[in-house]
Amino acid sequence: MGKRSNLALLFGLAAFAAFSFAGYLVLQPGPTDFAGGKTVSLDQYKGASPTGVPPELASADLVKRGEYLARAADCAACHTRAGGQAYAGGRAFDLPFGTIYTPNITSDKETGIGAWSDAQFLRAVHDGVGRSGERLYPAFPYPSYAMLTDDDVLAIKAYLLSLPPVRRENRPNTFVFPFNQRPLMAVWSTFFNRAGIFRPRSDRSAEWNRGAYLVEAAGHCGECHTPRNLMQAMNTRRKFAGGEAENWKAYNITSDGSTGIGSWTDDELVEYLSKGFSPGRGAASGPMAEVVELSTSKLSPADVRAIVTYLRSIAGIHDRSLSPTITASVSPNPKTITDQAIGLRVFQGACASCHAWDGSARLTPEAELIGARALRDPSGVNVALTILHGTGPRESSRPFMPSFGAYNDAEIAAVTNYVTSRFGSAPSSLAAGNVARLRAKN
Repeated sequence: MGKRSNLALLFGLAAFAAFSFAGYLVLQPGPTDFAGGKTVSLDQYKGASPTGVPPELASADLVKRGEYLARAADCAACHTRAGGQAYAGGRAFDLPFGTIYTPNITSDKETGIGAWSDAQFLRAVHDGVGRSGERLYPAFPYPSYAMLTDDDVLAIKAYLLSLPPVRRENRPNTFVFPFNQRPLMAVWSTFFNRAGIFRPRSDRSAEWNRGAYLVEAAGHCGECHTPRNLMQAMNTRRKFAGGEAENWKAYNITSDGSTGIGSWTDDELVEYLSKGFSPGRGAASGPMAEVVELSTSKLSPADVRAIVTYLRSIAGIHDRSLSPTITASVSPNPKTITDQAIGLRVFQGACASCHAWDGSARLTPEAELIGARALRDPSGVNVALTILHGTGPRESSRPFMPSFGAYNDAEIAAVTNYVTSRFGSAPSSLAAGNVARLRAKN
């Protein structure tokens, strides 16, 4: 009896531990729970509506309003492959369990969404269920888009249907078992797609609520800037503390003063979101450069300010993977330069003419190196990816850095280590193999 009792106790403790862990994963804070106070339905909110378009577009037609909202939701970035036609899909996202290709959302009736009903489009955007009832993968951020109002979703649809159709068949995903079993997404959605239509907080300002709607619902910022749990859902207990986007690091955007945006001024944040650059803070690159170019730079000044107001309210979470903040007043210390002939040679031949030997930038302020968070990231990942792929524009005329992917993996590793050592506060230690893997993934 003693052994049986002990076994039963052990099984009970194991079951309790498993149940508790599952509850910890599933029962996470909602998008704006950190703010406290009371949420109300949109029709009960007394302030200016936080949804829809800014006041200057209130009288615009449905298509024009939809264009603004499609920009706010950054639809073009994911649904346009490099060199492809806008919204025709085909962009590849490499995930640990396979590759997903974004679908065509142009007005083509056979390969796009031209034949979709309003109800079908709403179900896809809010619930992650396709036209034929197939479950969609949350690489499409429907847990965030679920907070968009029906009117805003249908305005986006009206805009997409106003564009010329592009006939382009969707490419099948390459997920391995069991991740290729779409019905499993129904279980995932039950636990992790529960936000519902956005509910403003009655004790917060209209600007704060507008920012919350743009950040949480339309802009879906948390999908990249929040770490993931074991179920690949956002770990909202570490809201905006830093995540990953297409193998790039999406840095901490909490109010932490040393590793987040707590030391940034409001004007610096507005400038960064509007232009992709702020002096002493570095330039946007990778997926964030696309967000600025295709989304935040297209928003009204008031909406950008609302985003900043909302981000300011998020409690700081320290990111131990980053070294302390470097400001533009800090000069590189020659004693920290480690590498190294190869890194020096590449920097001299390819980098110094724009970035200058002191990192202050020679041709354009956007080439300034001191202050960029990527240079105090010991992983060196974003620096190496920027060297590999550049920050080339898709449709803007702002200054950009071309790709230097013609250099071999050892040279890119060496110059990454050299740059982080010379201008950062924690030198990276990339090897050629690390760069080869980054090159293969992107």
